[in-house]
Amino acid sequence: MSDPLLVVKNLKTWLGSSTTPAKAVDGVSFSINKGETLCLLGESGCGKSMSALSLMRLLPPSGRIVEGQVNFNGNNLLDLPENAMRKIRGGKIGMIFQEPMTSLNPVMTIGDQISEAIKLHDPQGRKNIKARLIELLQQVGIPDPESRIKAWPHQLSGGMKQRIMIAMTLAGRPDFLIADEPTTALDVTIQAQVLKLLKQIQQKTGMAILLITHDLGVVAEVADRVMVMYAGEIIESATKKDFFNHPVHPYSRALFSSLPSDHKRGSRLAVIEGSVPPLTNIFKGCRFAERCQKQQDQCHTQIPPWNNAGYRCFYPEQDHPLEHLSNTPVSPIESKEESEITLDVEHLKVHFPIYKGVFRRVVGHIKAVDGVSLKIPKGKTVALVGESGCGKTTAGKGILQLEKPTSGKILFKQQNIAHFSAKDLKKMRKEMQVVFQDPVSSMNPRMLVGQIIAEGLIAQKMVKNRQQRDQKVAELLTQVGLSKEAADRYPHEFSGGQRQRICIARALAVEPQLIICDEPTSALDVSVQAQVLNLLADLQRDFGLSYLFITHDLSVVSYLAYEVAVMYLGQIVEYGRTDEILNHPQHPYTQALLSAVLQVDPAKRQQQIILAGDMPSPANPPSGCYFHPRCPQATADCQQNKPPFVQISNSHYAHCHLL
Repeated sequence: MSDPLLVVKNLKTWLGSSTTPAKAVDGVSFSINKGETLCLLGESGCGKSMSALSLMRLLPPSGRIVEGQVNFNGNNLLDLPENAMRKIRGGKIGMIFQEPMTSLNPVMTIGDQISEAIKLHDPQGRKNIKARLIELLQQVGIPDPESRIKAWPHQLSGGMKQRIMIAMTLAGRPDFLIADEPTTALDVTIQAQVLKLLKQIQQKTGMAILLITHDLGVVAEVADRVMVMYAGEIIESATKKDFFNHPVHPYSRALFSSLPSDHKRGSRLAVIEGSVPPLTNIFKGCRFAERCQKQQDQCHTQIPPWNNAGYRCFYPEQDHPLEHLSNTPVSPIESKEESEITLDVEHLKVHFPIYKGVFRRVVGHIKAVDGVSLKIPKGKTVALVGESGCGKTTAGKGILQLEKPTSGKILFKQQNIAHFSAKDLKKMRKEMQVVFQDPVSSMNPRMLVGQIIAEGLIAQKMVKNRQQRDQKVAELLTQVGLSKEAADRYPHEFSGGQRQRICIARALAVEPQLIICDEPTSALDVSVQAQVLNLLADLQRDFGLSYLFITHDLSVVSYLAYEVAVMYLGQIVEYGRTDEILNHPQHPYTQALLSAVLQVDPAKRQQQIILAGDMPSPANPPSGCYFHPRCPQATADCQQNKPPFVQISNSHYAHCHLL
């Protein structure tokens, strides 16, 4: 057997002051062979990304490697001078970052940015840069590469931008690729395409991949081996098969228990109480002990050594394989007629004018939402799913009147609010609230948490004095599982899950009946996601809240949603009860979405339906069925005529010629 391509020994990376450093990477050791994919799994803040940056020697100013070796192709990278490291970085070792938009230069064309990498790291490609450019774009599956090299980053979709990042990385013909959460912000269809692309390139070139993620579905799809990281150290290492059949560390098993799925409907998700401990701590025992259900006195006083079987734990789960599968049926769902309807949207359209010329003539419209209809019963959740750019968020904003609808009805409590005056809308605002995807950008960083939560109370004149306000804020913080002392702290002092709880408390402050949740869990770890989903389910049960849940995570849909609306290019293409949509999808687009979901359970995996190209522009939608340019089953009828409304059952319908 050949020597490993990369060997890391006892790597330690510290951040901050020398007296109380944050030990972000604390004695990490591993190896990777050529052609192998090693997945590094763990929660945010556990040190995954800092481990990758240490390998590349791209640490922040306060960071320093205090100990260890990083042997790559027989050379210790930590001993190399910076000029030698620059030749390896971006050449023999490439890196793909989580957010492609922040990694691409917005004032340079795609061709210029990839050309830079070719000039620096590919002597062979320098002889004919344009030919090498086109070859790279073809390699990553970019259509019409000759025109794309002149495009700017903002002209490309999220999946396209991530493909461009991969092309830039491949320009140096790397032997080793680090992919840091490369699919976290992508839709399921684009995520599946990117992961398949990486696998194909790996098979062709034999490069090794270190893939950093917190998504167990991604690990199940691409890993050869898995390492679990917690609070700066590796706590478990195993082959993919062993890890998914029988994880032994309590933390690993808790991650599986936190996953939402259809068989957990109606019950609470298992959560890992607490959070990752501060890395400035001086640990005297197991770092997971405070959150572990199997903890003993020994766990708090002794540091568990690394076991040759591949874990760091005094009390591993050695007897029972993981039972993350269940035959428990989906909870029965009562008929919609039994519930009062909170929201009834009929033929909602939100079109944005396109202006041109000095006189700003209207030359067309962007049809972001083009005839959406849905109903949300009291105390129920309707999920709105689809790819980025399909109009999900705009539909939510249209319902809330944050974007003025072009036409249609929005019946809330049997009143059409689509054309309410500003004065009437202000009164109605307290009944309809929103929780955004990114809690950081949706809160004022200069305001205390108590002030943020109290804004709605003051605006709606729901409290008479400061004492009432403070009492109400304390009650709301308790409701969402935070201490009342949190009111006197700033948003940056909280974790991601805690910040999302604060946003939920702010939405609850004015006692709404409808909450629009716009991707509220997409950026969260599975353990934190479970806490937020439990909270939303509890609040719905206790207060009879109705949710419009905008998401592209179908595992969350299967757990929380009562009905599902599948959206494509501004239109609902299929609508039905959750079990009908997930178990018996009828529209080809729904079938493609479901086939792209990465399953932890191998028995549930299915052949992926590959969709050609990207979603068309809503400014110039195709004729006939909007989906026909990408549909593998499209006919001539689909190209020419609008699809008919097809009733499949009392609660299930689709718009499709094939039905």
